[in-house]
Amino acid sequence: MISTDPAERRALIGEYVLGLLEPDQAREVAELIERDPQAAAMALEWEQHLLELSDRLEPCAPSPGLWPRLQQSLNLQQQANAWQAWWSSLTAWRLTSAALAVLLIIALLPLPWSQDTPATTYTAVLQPPGEAAAPGWVVHIDSDGGLLLEPLRQDQVATNRSVQFWTLIDPAEGPRSLGLVEPGKRLALSPRQIGAVQAGQLFELTLEPAGGSPLDRPTGEVLYIGRAVMAVLD
Repeated sequence: MISTDPAERRALIGEYVLGLLEPDQAREVAELIERDPQAAAMALEWEQHLLELSDRLEPCAPSPGLWPRLQQSLNLQQQANAWQAWWSSLTAWRLTSAALAVLLIIALLPLPWSQDTPATTYTAVLQPPGEAAAPGWVVHIDSDGGLLLEPLRQDQVATNRSVQFWTLIDPAEGPRSLGLVEPGKRLALSPRQIGAVQAGQLFELTLEPAGGSPLDRPTGEVLYIGRAVMAVLD
């Protein structure tokens, strides 16, 4: 039974966002967030607060040998198209939780890449809040600014619910909807639709009423969340 005391409820939702609750209790809190707008707002506040804390980590430039080591550990084949090689090895990548953890840590850090590198792209690994090594979607923004949202699993969504795609750059401006997503299917957006993208930008998928959120912000359960990391490929 979830307490009605605001302070206790806020603390419980914080534990849910961090992934510290037992499965039964986590499901109970998820149901509360879905039906209670105040609880949903608390969850969003916790997510933003924790992501802001992660942004305070000291910037750290990866060593030149990091990408080759990741390629070797993830069994990536060298091809003319470096991104296609990485993309085709998602299965191996998902099964290598240690390597994934390294990538997620890099995603939380601003990376001081050289300005004279040829092409800049961005990648965001979206996973359930508080769950490590459990990616559900991958966001890729190519050098032209186009976005591709790629599913890594097949989720089941009730007919009276919709999955909505959001992004957040500046907390003061709030989240911006990128449209509805059909579970298990790709979503492609043009540069005009996605707008400017920067390292650390937040992307998330939420469960909303049929047709999407009735407000200009997420109101339902956060299904997947992650931040964009800059990737410079030769």
